[in-house]
Amino acid sequence: VPDAIGSLSKTGKKLAVLSNSGKRAAPNAQRIAGKGYPSHWFQQIMTSGEALWLDLAAAGQAMRLFPIVREAGDADVWAAGLPNVELAADVADADAILLMGLPDAGEGETAQKAMEVALQNGLPVYCSNPDRASPRAGGQTVISPGELAHRHVDAGGKVLFYGKPHLPIFERLQVEIGVAPDRILMVGDSLEHDVAGAKAAGWSSLFVEGGLHSAHFADAKNRAADLAELVALEKAPAPDYSIPIVS
Repeated sequence: VPDAIGSLSKTGKKLAVLSNSGKRAAPNAQRIAGKGYPSHWFQQIMTSGEALWLDLAAAGQAMRLFPIVREAGDADVWAAGLPNVELAADVADADAILLMGLPDAGEGETAQKAMEVALQNGLPVYCSNPDRASPRAGGQTVISPGELAHRHVDAGGKVLFYGKPHLPIFERLQVEIGVAPDRILMVGDSLEHDVAGAKAAGWSSLFVEGGLHSAHFADAKNRAADLAELVALEKAPAPDYSIPIVS
């Protein structure tokens, strides 16, 4: 994959990353570079965490956020440069919840309690990672913040979603790279987020059959039929193209 993306970069194609990471763009650029993808290959790296940060910076509204994070310190790094935003140590002191990440072990007691308080007190929840699940090594998947956010909505709570498949982040990236929607190809492994978001934005989509839905294609003797079945199960739009993982 790095060889393919590096070759595309040399042809002058505009490359960008659109991620549901709750972290900002800069730490994600470092992470991507560490995996063998130099950041200079990409014209833009846009994350849901970056989009939320930009909106709060522009609003300039004083706010106390109680963070739900994957690792200690993630919220402090994210909030740097937002003078009007304070991170609350206790959910009882918060004006809103920042649902940024979850440990791989699951949502945990802290996240459960914070979401319960948000529902009881009518606190808005900023979800900067709308993924419901994320793939991990060995074909495993773990629960992600979007699952909690959707449960909260179903229970009557208020959630402001940042990231795929919600249209604003697609439109923001499209403006940043200066390319017409019918000339953009979205590559991703989520029908719900990547493919559905691209469809709404007027982009083409290439679905990667590995990753999030790899188990569905484990015995893929008829990839087209398996993909059609998955599209029906997910109640998602069909991608324009699909590709298997070849090892």
